[in-house]
Amino acid sequence: MFLLRHGQSYFNLHFTETRRDPGIEDPELTPRGHEQAHAAAETLMDARITRVIVSPYTRALQTAEPFLCRPGIRVEVRDEVRERCAFSCDIGSPPDRLADRFPHHEFGHLPERWWHEAVESEAEVEARARTFHEFVQELDDADSTLVVSHWGFILALTGQSLANGEWIAFDPAMAAPERVSWQY
Repeated sequence: MFLLRHGQSYFNLHFTETRRDPGIEDPELTPRGHEQAHAAAETLMDARITRVIVSPYTRALQTAEPFLCRPGIRVEVRDEVRERCAFSCDIGSPPDRLADRFPHHEFGHLPERWWHEAVESEAEVEARARTFHEFVQELDDADSTLVVSHWGFILALTGQSLANGEWIAFDPAMAAPERVSWQY
């Protein structure tokens, strides 16, 4: 299995420069973020991806786009791989708006508000990651699955902090991390 953190978003761009929340809800990728997504798709070309599990945030959906031109890719939009709700960028878009922007994906299974109501605790994200970990251990195609997700979720799942557009191989048979350092 491969875990890919979405490419640079406009939130990431401004937050990195100022260390202040710029107030951008469900941000899109910057041109650099699109380049990172294409580079990841190129690098993972030989991985023979058959399934993409993607977060419903716009930045993750846009990061997944370069993988979808390959034949036979199944896409699942799953809100449990979303980011930890802590900033304005973690306010998502309702399913009908996502369906208008990304008509080739299915969003009907998502509740109107699929993102967390308030700041999500580290323990809540870790519990969500453990549940997802149990789910992927049962997949018969885990070795050809790509998960396009976010810093906090990938950190909770693996204990590793990834930069925008960075990916890692992940073995679902491995035990979940006992402790996660939430330092960014």
